[in-house]
Amino acid sequence: MIAIGSDHGGYELKEHLKKHFEETGVEFKDYGTFSEASVDYPDCAEPVCRAVLNGEAERGILICGTGIGISIAANKFDGIRAALCSDVYSALMAKQHNNANILCLGGRVTGRELAFMIADTWLGAEFLGGRHAARVEKIHNIEKMQ
Repeated sequence: MIAIGSDHGGYELKEHLKKHFEETGVEFKDYGTFSEASVDYPDCAEPVCRAVLNGEAERGILICGTGIGISIAANKFDGIRAALCSDVYSALMAKQHNNANILCLGGRVTGRELAFMIADTWLGAEFLGGRHAARVEKIHNIEKMQ
């Protein structure tokens, strides 16, 4: 199951992604926001990150206007590796090399069809492990030092 959430700047793209997921059979849970009323992106990142961390969701997708703010907020959670992706190759590498468990998108800067391709690529990719696992472990060790 995929946890998905957005602030008001990502709401429209989130709604399009939900429809795309329904059409392609991707199971998801929407953690809000549920309108275009202004909300703070850190508040929107938290429930998605917690769902991933507690095992309620396998991965998460977060969307704000540019994807920047919500990715910064998500990466404050120990164990979250959120990757802001604006192209398909970055989405593939985010999963294969970095084992990103949250995909971040910019609702105001990423077109709908491109967002579908980015999300589909990221969801279809698997972590390669090997030399990449040691690097992800180094990231985890940095988190433990804080």
